[in-house]
Amino acid sequence: MDRCVVLVDAGYLLGAAASLLAGEPARSRITVDHSVLIQALRERAEADTGCRLLRIYWFDGAPDRVPQPEHRRLRVMPRVTVRLGALTRSEGRWAQKGVDAAMHAELTELARNRACSDIVLVTGDGDLLPGLMSAKEHGVAVHLWAVQAADGDYNQSEDLVAEADERRVLDRAWITRAVRARDLTGVCPPRPDTRPEIAAILSAPLPEPPPAPSAGTPVATGAGTGAPPVEQVETAAGAAPAAAPGRNGTRPAADERPGDSGPGKGVPTPKDLAGLGRPAAHTPHAAPAATLRWSSDRGWVERGAPGESPEAAALPMLAQLTTAEQRWADREEDITTVSGDPYEVGQVFARRWIDRLAHPGHLRTLSAEYPRIPHRIDGELLRYAARFGLLAHKDDQIDERDRYAIRAGFWREVDARTADEPAPTGE
Repeated sequence: MDRCVVLVDAGYLLGAAASLLAGEPARSRITVDHSVLIQALRERAEADTGCRLLRIYWFDGAPDRVPQPEHRRLRVMPRVTVRLGALTRSEGRWAQKGVDAAMHAELTELARNRACSDIVLVTGDGDLLPGLMSAKEHGVAVHLWAVQAADGDYNQSEDLVAEADERRVLDRAWITRAVRARDLTGVCPPRPDTRPEIAAILSAPLPEPPPAPSAGTPVATGAGTGAPPVEQVETAAGAAPAAAPGRNGTRPAADERPGDSGPGKGVPTPKDLAGLGRPAAHTPHAAPAATLRWSSDRGWVERGAPGESPEAAALPMLAQLTTAEQRWADREEDITTVSGDPYEVGQVFARRWIDRLAHPGHLRTLSAEYPRIPHRIDGELLRYAARFGLLAHKDDQIDERDRYAIRAGFWREVDARTADEPAPTGE
């Protein structure tokens, strides 16, 4: 049959692309537009082989073979099949297990069944040499594609190169159609900040957990220092330390909030921001601005601070606001467009919650709770974030830095929706 099949070793393709664009093979150094990449592979394969595409097989590793966000997006694309091997960590380095064997089996099976006339291999691993030779013996033309090497040398097995019927190089211009080097200057890409302190929290060192209190010792930190105590509370992802809230444990008044301008407005100074994201006991003489803090009222709770208001406790959860049709559409969006970046996850969750509210007053109630996300909503937010593989290899807990980013994205979306709303007038 005059059809072609593409077998992609994702570890080779994306690792080599990272080396070319970012100077090291870590895939965390690049961002990939998978829909553009798949379309480019299809067009290139059909042009090089002169055959219609039958299918693209995407071979990759994943922790415990659990599909990651990129795999979920890929496997619902037309003409794409995802095959996952294991991803294991040894001596501080990640290694794929079973990917080569799966590629070898697919290669030989396609050739033996005469499912196609041409096979494109995007790989550099010499372990596929026996499979390549077997495919040739069954009358299949084998095309070997390489990613341009950063040093201009081969990044493929020379035996594999010698046995291929055709060879092509995917150069920098082709790669950059879908792949970009990631900007690592911050945890999140720069955005116009309504609350600048969120960016300060994300860039600050993580707080150290307070020592466990001995029996009979009051649960409080920062006592006698003149600074608010530090709150450590339980979340749906486990215990996590958090910074102190704003003045008097509440959201700053309008004339105190960072980001306001004009006479009398409380724009934070570098000294103010230096204490954000750290235990208040470390900065006894600075009045910290409002910071992100964990939301639950269980576990360690700041003494003397007001608890969750009855209005906040009664706010509806996203599941209560979502119809069956919306739930299906949400799942489709999660699979196809949401990248799984913690900041973006928080934004998406907040956007859906706000869009489905029946009463605008609920949004004002939530905003007034800043920086505390009501416990039920926060738990639902963390469970939603867990869908995107953020729990993998982290002892079933979301990483602390990711939790900061998730909540920062949540509040950023709330700020964007409330910035232009007129303040409610008193009766």
